[in-house]
Amino acid sequence: MPAPRVLSALDVARIQLYHFKAIIIAGMSLFTDAYDLFCIAPVLKMLGEIYYHEDSIGTPILSIFYAIALLGAALGQLLVGYLGDRLGRRRVYGLCLMIMILSSFGCGFSVCTSRRSCVMASLGFFRFILGLGIGGDYPLSATIMSEFANKKTRGTFISAVFSMQGLGILMSSTVTMAVCAAFKSAGKVTSSEKTRAAEADIAWRLILMIGAIPAALTFYWRMRMPETARYTALVENDALKAEKDMQKVLSISKPSELEENLPQPPPSSSSTSSYKLFSRRFFSLHGRDLFAASANWFLVDVVFYTSNLLLSQILNLSNKPTSSTNVYDTAFEVAKVAAIVAVCSTIPGYWFTVYFIDRVGRVKIQIMGFFCMAVVYLAAGIPYSWYQSDHNKKSSNKVFVIMYGLIFFFSNFGPNTTTFIIPAELFPTRFRSTCHGISGASGKLGAIVGTVGFLWGTKRDEEHKDIFPDVKRVRIAFIILGGVCIAGVLVTYFFTRETMGRSLEENEEDDFCTSSAPDSPSASEITSVTTQAIVF
Repeated sequence: MPAPRVLSALDVARIQLYHFKAIIIAGMSLFTDAYDLFCIAPVLKMLGEIYYHEDSIGTPILSIFYAIALLGAALGQLLVGYLGDRLGRRRVYGLCLMIMILSSFGCGFSVCTSRRSCVMASLGFFRFILGLGIGGDYPLSATIMSEFANKKTRGTFISAVFSMQGLGILMSSTVTMAVCAAFKSAGKVTSSEKTRAAEADIAWRLILMIGAIPAALTFYWRMRMPETARYTALVENDALKAEKDMQKVLSISKPSELEENLPQPPPSSSSTSSYKLFSRRFFSLHGRDLFAASANWFLVDVVFYTSNLLLSQILNLSNKPTSSTNVYDTAFEVAKVAAIVAVCSTIPGYWFTVYFIDRVGRVKIQIMGFFCMAVVYLAAGIPYSWYQSDHNKKSSNKVFVIMYGLIFFFSNFGPNTTTFIIPAELFPTRFRSTCHGISGASGKLGAIVGTVGFLWGTKRDEEHKDIFPDVKRVRIAFIILGGVCIAGVLVTYFFTRETMGRSLEENEEDDFCTSSAPDSPSASEITSVTTQAIVF
């Protein structure tokens, strides 16, 4: 079977059991990624109580710990994305999982139990290594799913993989609450303060190590996955092997029937040109797409990770006096609010995207999500002092929490999901994993900028608190985040092109870029999509 026929067979293949199996295998990696990235917020609360006692963890230490895994993830996306195109998706897919498993255990076994500088340095090192594995998983999971899927439901499959991130966030909160409740209950019968501190030191390590379990459960099945047929046919130039690999996992018609019935796809630029990555020809064909994918991912991660990792600081959630709380109560409260937000906003947002992505399109959903997030941020930020005023605080807090939940909903029913999908569809097969890695690494840099910037921008300043109070700092931060979302609307509208309903080979064509791409959606179309989503 010639390579074009192999690709056509994939594009028109009916939905089969293996498609769902691939969603689970690839999705569990995103599940693990989210668990490992987002469990750090309550864990840092515990570390502050255990190692810093009366002092709180300083802003520099918090900044390092929020950023270290994200920096590792950015480097992992670049490195593994490149290796995925050079060595094959399958060969490096298992390596990422092994890194995550070993580094999760490494975090739990961070050396020292009394010297805080020692344990924090050790934990920071293993969090960085963990980030390498997490980052490497992003381009490989998206690329593998896009190359296995048919063109009609490709967006649904990729977004279903990414939606596992929401379940990972929920699981990290659930595990944290369960561990804190169990250790708190067991600690009530312990009379020694020293013994209770030792028990708490075990609790946070256990939370981090549990992240290795979902990764380990899928390792066997990941190693049994065949190389994607597109990579084998177009990069390794072995269409016969691609056909055999495809028929092992998918029910495909006989080659003779395929030759007669399948349409001939347009010749892929991957196979008709020998231009190299980052050559002048590459930037001529794909520079705009790479800029749009990277810029949009950078912008959305500034908002998404800031909102998630700093949830407790933003919502100011604990009203209990400090004297009545302990190490478990603090972490439990942080995890509880994260779980509520995940159930009510984050997970529904992912699944709205799964339903609408191949009905509405990537670009419209991305613009709608950015636009709605901008509206909510500005509506929450401009009157922020009113929300925090004493006479309005009880009723306004509920309104503020609802509005904040909408940010998570429209982030996931919007750019947080679509920025994961689009880079896996735009680029030639031999560059796909690399370009997805570059786009994702830009996102992680945005996450670092947003998280660290928010921490320092809203840092309590006792010396200038009368001139520049905390409420004013948070208001300005929210308005800036709203401006970031508006920038996302503009970048998407002017630079991002639609990929829905077309084969991967059609999406990468030069003439498709210049003449066949649909016009950007109008404002009325975006409003219509928003209305449909709300009615649904």
